[in-house]
Amino acid sequence: MKNIDPQWQNFRDPNGSDGFPDDLKYSDRFYNKGDILFNQGDLCDALYLLTSGSVKTEMVTENGNTLGIEIIKAPRPLAPAFIFSANNRFPVTVSAIEDAELIRIPKDELVRLISINPQFMQQFLQHNANRTQFLTNRLQLLTIKSLKGRVAHFLIEQVEEHGNPFVLSRNKTELAEFLGVARPSLARSISEMIEEGVIEVKRNEYRIVDKKKLHDLLV
Repeated sequence: MKNIDPQWQNFRDPNGSDGFPDDLKYSDRFYNKGDILFNQGDLCDALYLLTSGSVKTEMVTENGNTLGIEIIKAPRPLAPAFIFSANNRFPVTVSAIEDAELIRIPKDELVRLISINPQFMQQFLQHNANRTQFLTNRLQLLTIKSLKGRVAHFLIEQVEEHGNPFVLSRNKTELAEFLGVARPSLARSISEMIEEGVIEVKRNEYRIVDKKKLHDLLV
């Protein structure tokens, strides 16, 4: 079995097995950069594991706007919490931002895997719980009315995860989609935050200069 998310590798046995049974049924498929893996509303009837490459997820809102959700880099599962949902449909469109490979494990095989491997079950549940926390934070960001407040919230999260300074993995267009705003408005807000001495930006490297001013923007 191919390499899976490192946090799921805790159940490797002393002989080096990856914890998956030899007779596990699965299939794999390759995608080119720009290909759509799933459209919003597609059936999610299996565990899909991104084993190489990276993808972006986007949601089309009721008013027709495209909202960027996140960038997912291998190895990671895609929408695992929706497999057992009553409405098991992909909530987002998933497209490849570089060549990618995807492994599909049918739902009945996933159930068997969970039943015979308690450690895998624990990792599966933990991952879904972590994704719930991510979506909670995402919702909190989108409830902030001011654009500078949204940018501040995003930057604070990046510092907590990567330290200060940090390199932003998104370009301005992707960040604008992630924040649900127009690119020119985002560029203007970032320029104002630089002029106000809140942040410094060198290419894709961001540094928080004044933490108090940054937190004040959240109000």
